[in-house]
Amino acid sequence: MNITLEIQRYNPETDGEPRYQTFDVTVDPTDRVLDALMEISRNQDGTLVFRKSCAHGVCGSDAMRINGKERLACKTLVQDVAEADGATVRIEPLRHLPVQRDLMVDQSEFFARFRAVKPFFIAGSEVDEKEYRQSPEERALFDDATKCINCSACYSACPVLEKNPKFLGPAAIVQAARFVFDSRDKGLEARLGILDTPNGVWPCENHFECTRVCPREIKITKLINLTKREIKKYREARGEQTAEPKEDTQ
Repeated sequence: MNITLEIQRYNPETDGEPRYQTFDVTVDPTDRVLDALMEISRNQDGTLVFRKSCAHGVCGSDAMRINGKERLACKTLVQDVAEADGATVRIEPLRHLPVQRDLMVDQSEFFARFRAVKPFFIAGSEVDEKEYRQSPEERALFDDATKCINCSACYSACPVLEKNPKFLGPAAIVQAARFVFDSRDKGLEARLGILDTPNGVWPCENHFECTRVCPREIKITKLINLTKREIKKYREARGEQTAEPKEDTQ
């Protein structure tokens, strides 16, 4: 099967703006897009830059936009994006993050927001015995959030970030939710300084794009809404107001 990869190229040190370059490759329908990119890198153009690591959908490093949708190149089969022999597949870097070169983006801001939500266990008191006990039902409440691999696909797909770049973003909120709904963790109040702000959880508009592109099938939008609900419950119990914008009734 012969296909054409139309790849966005950009070197900020030498290029004024991004451009597209085409490469013809011969692949099997069951080959991965990552295989096609490696073929180009090894045999056609060694200057092509992209990230990869485990190549098994675990590390999340090779997230990119393939035919306009955020995907992992290592999990996307050629037959899923190329309908027939001679098809053209467009490859672009993730959005909302600075391009370092070609398909590789700078994730510094993404991980800064990840760290801002305190993505670690915050204990409320010393454990009574030898460990913090938790039932299977309590564990299930945050199980979905533990699947995140920080690939940034949801961050790239989020329409809210197009108009509000300061929005915390779906991935960081998922990381917060992993601990907010952990019965052993007592750090909700410590996280409100970032979550309950005008650019925290509240800008989410339920577009569900984050959920659609997640390679681990995490129900991201649901977790964001559950986190909003938990914050409201916490504030109401203390007679406080959240930072949620008030609707204009005029």
